[in-house]
Amino acid sequence: MKPISIQQSWIGLDESGKGDYFGPLVVAGVQVDPELSAQLAALGVKDSKRLSDKRVLDLESKIRKACRHSVVAIGPERYNEMYEKMRNLNRLLAWAHARTLENLLLEGECPRAIADQFGDERFIKNALMEKGRQIALEQRPRAEEDTAVAAASILARAEFLKRLRRLSEEHRTDLPKGASDQVREAAVRLVKAESVETLKKVAKWHFKTTQQVLEASRSR
Repeated sequence: MKPISIQQSWIGLDESGKGDYFGPLVVAGVQVDPELSAQLAALGVKDSKRLSDKRVLDLESKIRKACRHSVVAIGPERYNEMYEKMRNLNRLLAWAHARTLENLLLEGECPRAIADQFGDERFIKNALMEKGRQIALEQRPRAEEDTAVAAASILARAEFLKRLRRLSEEHRTDLPKGASDQVREAAVRLVKAESVETLKKVAKWHFKTTQQVLEASRSR
């Protein structure tokens, strides 16, 4: 990892798993400067939604080697506990973004950070601790167009994919991405094979999918 120009550097933040019923919520942060940003762009770094899973996992290792970074993963059980207390997804997202940013600032200084805009911009600012309040935070639509944010989206997605795969292996069943009919059917099979308590360990309980799964499980 090469030294970066601190005063010219910025941190990009992004998340993965927000819309996926199974698996964790993951937020990642990546710090770059203009030179490093250009290197990442040359590697093909762009919003993870525009890349295949294989490409995401391939780029992850390159980004980790090249950049100062932080990844905060909230597993389903912890996610459900936090959501029960906060009762608001944007507040939970803000907490994870704030912790990711704080972790990076513990490693070194940075003058600004960029994150995607979700809900009230005060959510992240209010969740930051003292050190994080010293950084200029910019929240904007389509933030993934920024290379640092795109790199963060790749790290977050890669971590999500790896953790989802581990959950699938642990429960000996395929836990698909997203929140489609295929996901709902997989959840029904899991409840039938194991239990409702197992579903709480692998899924985001507040999704409307949960009620659909419970009703389908009772009717079969």
